[in-house]
Amino acid sequence: MTLPILLDIEASGFGRGSYPIEVGLARADGSTCAFLVQPLPEWTHWDPKAELLHGLSRNRLQREGHPVIEVARWLNDELSVPGIAYSDSWGYDNTWLSLLFHHAGMLPSFRLEALRRLLNEAQLARWEDAKEALIQERGIQRHRAGDDARLLQLIYLRTLRTSR
Repeated sequence: MTLPILLDIEASGFGRGSYPIEVGLARADGSTCAFLVQPLPEWTHWDPKAELLHGLSRNRLQREGHPVIEVARWLNDELSVPGIAYSDSWGYDNTWLSLLFHHAGMLPSFRLEALRRLLNEAQLARWEDAKEALIQERGIQRHRAGDDARLLQLIYLRTLRTSR
């Protein structure tokens, strides 16, 4: 079975002025990858509460992050053939993705859709229970982009199996 490609973005915070700090993918084969994003000089918004969740400091992003254009190119390389990725937080992730591509001076070669579009009513009804069970079983640490994308994929798979 080919799994849907899931994309997750961690950010500097929520709302006005926030920006992407990590982009992660869970590929159709279940493998994951993620890149830290080096903040641009004009990206100054920083929410300490968000840092407590994802554990990434602005200094670490400056040191280890990849330039915006590299992350945008990587996403296009990864996603141009399938042409689509899914997100559980489409409103936020699409905004941050648009910001990333705008500052890279590029257009995405794929579209981002809401994960909810793939789910039937039975899957939706089982989603939260499946999520909690997987977090417990696997000891998953949340709020890192690659791990969160893979968790979404595993929840999707579990709800699919139990909805038949």
